[in-house]
Parts: sequence; C-alpha cells; structure tokens
Amino acid sequence: MTRPVVIIPCCTKSIGGYTFDAVGRQYATAVADVAECQPLLVPVGPGLADIASLLDVADAILLSGSPSNVEPSHYSDEPPVKPEALDPFRDALTLPLIRAAVEHKKPLFAICRGFQELNVALGGSLHQAVHDVTGQSDHRERPNLPVDERYCPVHPVSLRGKLRDWLGRDEIMVNSLHGQGIKRLASDLQAEAFAENQLIEAVRGPDDEVFCLGVQWHPEWAPKSNDVSVALFQRFGAAARRIPS
Repeated sequence: MTRPVVIIPCCTKSIGGYTFDAVGRQYATAVADVAECQPLLVPVGPGLADIASLLDVADAILLSGSPSNVEPSHYSDEPPVKPEALDPFRDALTLPLIRAAVEHKKPLFAICRGFQELNVALGGSLHQAVHDVTGQSDHRERPNLPVDERYCPVHPVSLRGKLRDWLGRDEIMVNSLHGQGIKRLASDLQAEAFAENQLIEAVRGPDDEVFCLGVQWHPEWAPKSNDVSVALFQRFGAAARRIPS
C-alpha cells in the first residue's frame, strides 16, 4: 500500500555563494515516522512550483518553521524589522498555496513560520518582534544552549476547542523558538491555545471537517518522545488518508 504524499515547501538557503532549497530534516522525519506519510519537498523560486500541479500531487501539506520571517508587506505597511531575515520566494509560494489548500479542503499542518503564514494568508497580521510588545514575553530561541536544550518545553499553553478535545487536557508545556507572533487573528481562524500572556499559540479552521491546524511551537522536534506531538502528527496522517476523525 502506498503512503499518502505530504508536500513540504522549502526555504531559500545560501551556502557558499550558491542558492539551495532546504527544509530541516526533522520535519520530513516526523511526517514519515509519526504521520506515516511520504514527505515530498517543493522548491521555491520563480517558475519552480505550480500550485494546481502541487494540489494534484498532495494528499496533505506541511508548512515548516524557518529562521526567515514573512515579509510585512503582506499584512501591513510597516518596514521589516529584520530585512535580512526575509524569504520572498517562500512567501510567493506558501501564501497562495495556503489559500488554495483551504479552498480545495486539503489537510494542512502549519508549524512556527507556517503558523504565521497561515494567519497572514487568510487575512491576519503579525507582531514582527513579540519581545518588544508591552506585556509580552521573550519567546526567542536561546542560542547559548545546546540544540536539544533549545527545544525543551519552557512554558505552558492553555487549550480550548477541538485541540483540547483531541489532546484530552486543558494545558500542555511547549518549546519556544520564535520572534514573531499573531497580532490580529484572521477572521476565518479560531484560536485554540494561548500562552500565559494570551499570545495565541495554536489556531484551527476554517472548516471543522478538514484538518487545518497551526501551532507556534515545534512538535516536529523528537516527536516520538512527546505524546502531544505523536497525537498531532498521527491525526494529520489520518487526515491525509481521509480517515474520519
């Protein structure tokens, strides 16, 4: 039996003066090992990805995290806080791909940058620097720590709605490696998890019958050792198989 295909849009990566399409391997590994689907990486750049063709191939879509940020011109008239951290080629693929996926009812799992892309694609806006917002905490990665420690759970999030029902609890602990966050929630999305200062940490929607989930944390990191990650990726895999939840 063949596995469902999960497409994962790449990021632009410069190495030694050459341009590469790249995705952290942990995302593909989580799709393969926990969702039990076939990951398929999609290059970014002009003329490299046709959305209609991608939707024909994809049983589901995963939007990965990334060091890059969504360009603010897609949601405001603010200048970019970190112009060196933009990836316009990824934006040019993921934002219309999200809208097409929602329209065609393709299962979608959006992580970190992907979570922010989902909100922007459907009409929401972002804080470019959550740590500079009065009353908010610093959610950024701690580069002085070993990589494994950076991805350890560091703060609680409270759950509501279907996400609470799926996980069977009111609160979970999550890791935190992001500088941006949701400012205005897209009208078609429902907030389903919040940090202690009410920053939105998970969204769902807009169709209750289709898996469409965005999370600000990183469930792809060592997913087999985290029961929340297992539950989310297995549900995503079931959605890719069109198994009713």
